[in-house]
Amino acid sequence: MADFDVLVVGGGINGVGIARDLAGRGWRVLLAERHDLASHTSSASTKLIHGGLRYLEYREFGLVRKALQERERLLCAAPHLIHPLRFVMPHHPQMRPAWLLRLGLFLYDHLAHRELLPGSAGLRLAGHPLGAPLQPQFERGFVYSDGWVDDARLVIANALDARERGAQILTRSPCVEARVTQGVWHARLQVPTGERPLTARLLVNATGPWAARFVEQSLRGARGETPAARRLRLVKGSHIVVPRLYDHDHAYLLQGADGRIVFTIPYQQDFTLVGTTDVELAPADIDGGCTPGISGAEVDYLCEQAGRYFRQALRPADVRWSFAGVRPLLDDDAGTAAAVTRDYALDLDTAAGAPLLHVWGGKLTTYRRLAEEVADRIDAQLGGHHGAWTAGAPLPGADVSAWAPGAGRGPAALLALMQAVRARHPQLPAPLLQRLCQAYGGRIDRVLGPGTLGEEIAPGLHEAELRYLQREEWAQSAEDVLWRRSKLGLRCSPQDVERVAQALQSGG
Repeated sequence: MADFDVLVVGGGINGVGIARDLAGRGWRVLLAERHDLASHTSSASTKLIHGGLRYLEYREFGLVRKALQERERLLCAAPHLIHPLRFVMPHHPQMRPAWLLRLGLFLYDHLAHRELLPGSAGLRLAGHPLGAPLQPQFERGFVYSDGWVDDARLVIANALDARERGAQILTRSPCVEARVTQGVWHARLQVPTGERPLTARLLVNATGPWAARFVEQSLRGARGETPAARRLRLVKGSHIVVPRLYDHDHAYLLQGADGRIVFTIPYQQDFTLVGTTDVELAPADIDGGCTPGISGAEVDYLCEQAGRYFRQALRPADVRWSFAGVRPLLDDDAGTAAAVTRDYALDLDTAAGAPLLHVWGGKLTTYRRLAEEVADRIDAQLGGHHGAWTAGAPLPGADVSAWAPGAGRGPAALLALMQAVRARHPQLPAPLLQRLCQAYGGRIDRVLGPGTLGEEIAPGLHEAELRYLQREEWAQSAEDVLWRRSKLGLRCSPQDVERVAQALQSGG
């Protein structure tokens, strides 16, 4: 008998979503991640749960509808991590005509059932607070709704749920080899304490940008030849974070002269997130499992695009932080990176003598749907009859009933939680209370505990939270804590980072 039913390789959003769904169906699952959870693409997104308004221009109606359906589900499944966000789209007379934008927004409002978000509307920018940050030539525009998400914490929430349903989650444990013997996968993981062999009935390749490389390296010889891999286009998307460009809580969608769009999004109270770019990479550019950083040309591009719309000029010297992620896009022979489909494909390969399921492509918003389809296929392959279950299932932290009975679902739950926590812990500073509620939701008591938060190790980070992250959320380094489990790194000095690293070491 194999040690596990399914070995999932890859700890990004697709991998943890698959592990969660399978564990909830009763399968014995182990997930292995080379680095930290969400250490690459899944923590480097534009932080949006959205249908993809611009995909309508490429007639991706099915993808947009699927994403809009998932947007509604995820707003209920994780109201602490996913929040409604209103977007302003200034009309540029030299770009897309106003009638085309109105038509696109009408479709966006009606392609899928919508309860939690308001629809789109026209907007006269001149004299309006939403037009104040813009250059005076932008006199009209539109507003519409989508969702903002803490992408890395969404990964953590799925991993927590997977573990609580029986899955094993191993970080910093690359799968260095997998071969088939007598109809079973025999894999070798390089875990922190040495080598760990294991067996599994089925293997899932959810390694994102490295999916083809995993096939070529770790699976070479699995069936006497290298299993076939789909063609992926690797596209780097980079973002910059700058001091706040405006005072209100709306985001902007800016149309570029090159046909692309750039978002500016309120970020971490004091900042604005600007992104993204589309830069094609070769497979060799991500050798070693690392993502290339932002280039000077990309910084200049994002500053230039923002400067075409806002009164306040944006310069490279204004950048406080930047990050880049590599999107693995299905190669559909589209001419430009912006036009390549953001949909996904699943391939089940049984030629090796044991099932091997590849995940190609995908986007953050549709991860749950992708995971459900993967689990359905695995059910059929392994003979399970468990059935889909995640469509209406909340993620850890979504249930706030212990704090605020009858709070309802969706965005109202977060507001009720913050009010209840404030009443019970009036000594907490408002910014800290808000951050903890948004990070941990109804499980905030696991961080607060019965006593105090303890020593403040770095700005906004106390000992009780650090120990929780280390004990429960796989955090092992200062980067794990300050840039993925939180974004407190934006407010930390090098000395603060060192104190966090030392505290992690002393915590054991």
